[in-house]
Amino acid sequence: MKNNRRTAILIDLFQMILGEDNLEQALAGSLELLVQVLECDTGVIWLRDRESGRLVPMFETGPLDLSNLSVEPSTDIESYVCKTGEQLMLSELKTDGRFTGSILEDYGYTIENMICVPLGNLKEVVGCLQVVNKKNSAPFTEEDFMLCTRVAAVSALTIDEKGLSVNAGERKEILISVRNIIKEFPSGEGVSRVLKGINLDIYKGEFLVILGESGCGKSTLVNIIAGMDSLTDGTLLIEGEDYSHPTDKKLTDYRREYIGFVFQSYNLMPNLTALQNVQFIADIAPEPMAAKEAIEKVGLAERANNYPSALSGGQQQRVSIARAIVKQPKIVFADEPTAALDYQTSIEVLKVFEDIVRTHGTTVVMITHNPEIAKMADRVIKLKNGLVGSIKLNIQPAHAADLVW
Repeated sequence: MKNNRRTAILIDLFQMILGEDNLEQALAGSLELLVQVLECDTGVIWLRDRESGRLVPMFETGPLDLSNLSVEPSTDIESYVCKTGEQLMLSELKTDGRFTGSILEDYGYTIENMICVPLGNLKEVVGCLQVVNKKNSAPFTEEDFMLCTRVAAVSALTIDEKGLSVNAGERKEILISVRNIIKEFPSGEGVSRVLKGINLDIYKGEFLVILGESGCGKSTLVNIIAGMDSLTDGTLLIEGEDYSHPTDKKLTDYRREYIGFVFQSYNLMPNLTALQNVQFIADIAPEPMAAKEAIEKVGLAERANNYPSALSGGQQQRVSIARAIVKQPKIVFADEPTAALDYQTSIEVLKVFEDIVRTHGTTVVMITHNPEIAKMADRVIKLKNGLVGSIKLNIQPAHAADLVW
């Protein structure tokens, strides 16, 4: 009786996929039905963007919001299945050395068990089908596994026949391009590889936030792009020009003319006023704005003649931002700029960054541990184990004033 029911369900799924003229509706509907039949929490159909190589969650059902997410091919389960074409039914993710886990775990989802099978046609693997967490902590069965593999096979053939395009939602003017960047540091008798092949484009006029656990390589990556550290291997292009191994002069000119940097510690000169701290940088820039104008842009016109010791932490950080933008750089890097500040002061500082991007069109790349700040970014990059784990596009970035933590 149970086998008859499964056969009937399989026929229903096949008819849905093959008979529906709208392929997207067919795949979304079949995924929803499959999750109901298997009595699990979540289902995702991932497809590969042919242009970027990233995986995109084309269809999903369950508690997670994966909209506008794209995943760089990495060492997670989803990438592994798409790369190898292997069919997986898993209960112990952490003990399996073939991969580091699932991308879903990076979004706070606890995984007890999973089926992940490739969407493969006669020519290639175009993505994968994934179901997660059987309800009541029950394990998936061989029948569940067989049902998923058959649905995936029919889905892949239908995608090949009818065609289904997917893209990662990123087609803008590239300012900085990072390709397969590796960074190694001496460690004992060997080396420690912190960056393991980073691929990333940074676009003109965007607010980019980089998230990740301590030690994942966030600061190392930013320091390389900002010309404060050198790469071990790979390619760094700035507006198409190769900066992978620049001369000392080329590197100095780049740091002086092209970028601004805001640190967690304010690094102001204590014997100079706020205005003088900014003027000091303006004097060495080729085409700066007036130092007074930079101070006004960060809302400190009335405190311009105060020394750092007379300013609050938030005010000192705003002076450091003024010092970064007075050069009129094309890109501003900020490494944990609110880490030492309280909530209200952090919002004041974030409003300044928001204005830099939205009003003046300057690219901002910010490292932070605070996921709430990521809501105001155009894109959010998550680093994981020295690689780009995922890239999420915020269609409607939040305003700094609306953030709460």
